[in-house]
Amino acid sequence: MTQWFDVAIQVFTFLAVVGMVNLTQRAVSAQLAVRRRLGREETSPSEGSVLKADKVSNPFLLWVQSATAGGQVKETQKLRRDLSLAGFDQPSAPIWYVILRFSLAIGLPMGLIGGLALAGRPLTGLGAFMFPLVLCGLGLIAPKALLDNRINARREQLEHEFPDALDLMVVCVEAGLGLEAAFVRVAAEVTESHPRIAQEFGRLADELGAGRGRAEALRALAERVNVDSIRSFVALLIQTDLLGVSIAQSLRTYSAEMRESRFMKAEEKAMRIPVLMTMPIVACFMPVIIVALLLPPAIDVVRTLVPALAGR
Repeated sequence: MTQWFDVAIQVFTFLAVVGMVNLTQRAVSAQLAVRRRLGREETSPSEGSVLKADKVSNPFLLWVQSATAGGQVKETQKLRRDLSLAGFDQPSAPIWYVILRFSLAIGLPMGLIGGLALAGRPLTGLGAFMFPLVLCGLGLIAPKALLDNRINARREQLEHEFPDALDLMVVCVEAGLGLEAAFVRVAAEVTESHPRIAQEFGRLADELGAGRGRAEALRALAERVNVDSIRSFVALLIQTDLLGVSIAQSLRTYSAEMRESRFMKAEEKAMRIPVLMTMPIVACFMPVIIVALLLPPAIDVVRTLVPALAGR
């Protein structure tokens, strides 16, 4: 009997402790949830919000930024613009870029020296100076080259995706949608096939929905993408809005001009083909043709002159 009583007391104590822990956890979770809801707008913008933080809050990143700034505001702004054109518009993107460059510049030579030392083949002589120096220069140059390549690739992709999105926008505006609603609909429709232009149009629609002026938001779009056709599109919309002209008619005219421009660019590429084929023809086919034409006479000359010269 005493044994069963002890077991009952232990079970009751265990259940009481579990219940108290559970109630305490629920109370703490509810209080923390209330604090998060009250302080979310003050601390940082919510995920997916139009308003994005424009400053870095990480202490390590702030230290790197202060240590590498050096008072060169123009170079910092240019780097931030290049990263934005490449698709990296986060506030910490320039800092991570600087960290990557210095990490590669220091890590590649150290990795080479350490790897060869562990393999029992340390660098000696001129190679101990040249190879680390070359790897250091490569670590400094490679991120810039990759960044420029990404900028050019993204610009070409936007140029390729924009005409299709423009045609769809013409259809939306002619169907009765407003300009802001047309941007939202186009961004939603072309997300799968044209993700980059959909992202830019979606961001533009978010800015317009947040209360930013139409002209200011359109100019920001032109600065972000830095594509000539989109710059012309932005200038057209701003002028149309100022003059009070029909947006549907302006977009239809511009879409026809874009289609004609694409056709002319295709014709230009087709006309360049004969010129581009000249070098392979000269380098590959001409030697074969010359050998085929001159080899029989050369053989006849050798067969005729060699015996005659030997007879002398």
